[in-house]
Amino acid sequence: MTRRLRTVCLALAAALLAPLPALAEGDAVAGKRVFNKCRACHEAETDRNKVGPSLLGVFGRTAGTLASFGARYSPAMKEAGEGGLVWNEENLEAYLRDPKSFIPGNRMAFAGLKDDQEIADVIAYLKADPKP
Repeated sequence: MTRRLRTVCLALAAALLAPLPALAEGDAVAGKRVFNKCRACHEAETDRNKVGPSLLGVFGRTAGTLASFGARYSPAMKEAGEGGLVWNEENLEAYLRDPKSFIPGNRMAFAGLKDDQEIADVIAYLKADPKP
């Protein structure tokens, strides 16, 4: 292997192994406004379920395990939880960006948020306790 090819391979490997950039810092107040896109199906300020489960206290929760929502979870969401999926910033970011790709077969009809700042803001809102 030539020195140039080796350098290119090492640079490519380093780029592939480098962590992805962190999600922008979120604003919980702005996130509350963005969450209006979610309110038809989810509640985040009370433990009341709607079409979807309450998202109050979602951080650290294993997917598909909110007891009060129980049998209404899709098999795909229950399987994700059984596989160890716990809602943290990284998982929630991926899910909010493209729910159908992150957990194929889940029942959430929402196509996802595409704007990085909106995703960061919703995450900040969901993490805020108490909610702004």
